[in-house]
Amino acid sequence: MTAMEESLQQAVAALLAALALPSVGLPAVFVVAFVSATLLPMGSEPAVFALVKLEPSLFWPAVGVATAGNTLGGALTWWMGRGAQRATERWVGRSASEARALVWLQRFGPPACLLSWLPVVGDPLCGVAGWLRLPFWPCVLYMAIGKFGRYVSMTAFLLWVI
Repeated sequence: MTAMEESLQQAVAALLAALALPSVGLPAVFVVAFVSATLLPMGSEPAVFALVKLEPSLFWPAVGVATAGNTLGGALTWWMGRGAQRATERWVGRSASEARALVWLQRFGPPACLLSWLPVVGDPLCGVAGWLRLPFWPCVLYMAIGKFGRYVSMTAFLLWVI
């Protein structure tokens, strides 16, 4: 592990320790949801579930705050994709599989951002939507709808099972 990776891991661990549930609660859920919607490999569902398990009356506020944080993180990823597109426009060629994925996303347009809730592909999908310069606000709306559905269903399911 490089020094940079180690320092990043330490910084994330310190941030999560500072935002430890339940002492901070909803702000912690917001930060974790925001960070997990970028290209960093984190999951925000455990933070939402933990808060709701400790304080069931916070189900809807936690889902709303997590949706807002995750949607704003997806919007940031959209802007990063747009910036990356501008920066690499001249230098990078596309493979056949990348071209097919881009054609698929262009064909579906902003509604494809409904899939931004999916693990592994959801966050990069937001970046690619920015790369393709799909309309920002419709993309954000579809991201929010998909992410809201994920938080409601995942949290309700976990509360039912556990």
